[in-house]
Amino acid sequence: MSVRRFVRGTVPWNRLEALARELGERYGESPVRVAFLDAENWFSTPFVVNDEYFVKVVTPQNATVHALFTGMRNLGVFSSGTEGFFEQFEDAYAMAAYEYDATERMRDSGLNVPEPVDVFEFDDMGVLVLEYLPEFTPLDDLPPANIEAYAPELFAGLRAMHDHGVAHGDLRGENVLVSDGDLYFIDATNVREGREAAARAYDLACALAVLEPLVGASVAVAAACEHYDATDLLDAWEFLDFVNIRPDHDFDAGALKGEIESAAA
Repeated sequence: MSVRRFVRGTVPWNRLEALARELGERYGESPVRVAFLDAENWFSTPFVVNDEYFVKVVTPQNATVHALFTGMRNLGVFSSGTEGFFEQFEDAYAMAAYEYDATERMRDSGLNVPEPVDVFEFDDMGVLVLEYLPEFTPLDDLPPANIEAYAPELFAGLRAMHDHGVAHGDLRGENVLVSDGDLYFIDATNVREGREAAARAYDLACALAVLEPLVGASVAVAAACEHYDATDLLDAWEFLDFVNIRPDHDFDAGALKGEIESAAA
């Protein structure tokens, strides 16, 4: 069993069966066909119902692990010279409810996101139900030429999100999907009220970190410059070292810093 699977825990089968029956009753689906996804999420158990609904089950253990990760992330942000801005959740339902609300707000800003369907509490678990995208490719799994073509769109979407008061907080290649030629944003995390400006700079740093190893620092920064000004880029510069020590990012921070400094000059 992987460390990730051990940390996130598992949901007992009888509880999942009861939840599947509840979902069938809620949406008038009979029979209910459940397909589990080959994904080792830290913070939920994902599955698909009848090839129509994408369901994320958040347990109290998931909420506890999220709180631990949040504390570590805030320490990392502090090392960049600013107060931490990641926010913990009160319980499992609050985690699911936040993602539902964040998905709605991203959708309201004009972004492509899976349509939020429902969120509810079931047997002390939070249950989030979204539209299921049957065919998609994570951005970082595309060929480099395709990624370069999508780079300006990535920053346009991030700019739209930020202009509507939403900070993603966990932008990674696997959280930007390409489906039917369009970019979709998923899995926004919680940001403290009043700390959105720092979180937006962090988002921009993460987007640059996603692109740099795939298309190079100059292409990544040039795409960002289509939607962000020099001040925004320099704010993101401050977070690059922290982003670089995260295990889910692997990029040349020095190259990005040099390109940002050139662009700002």
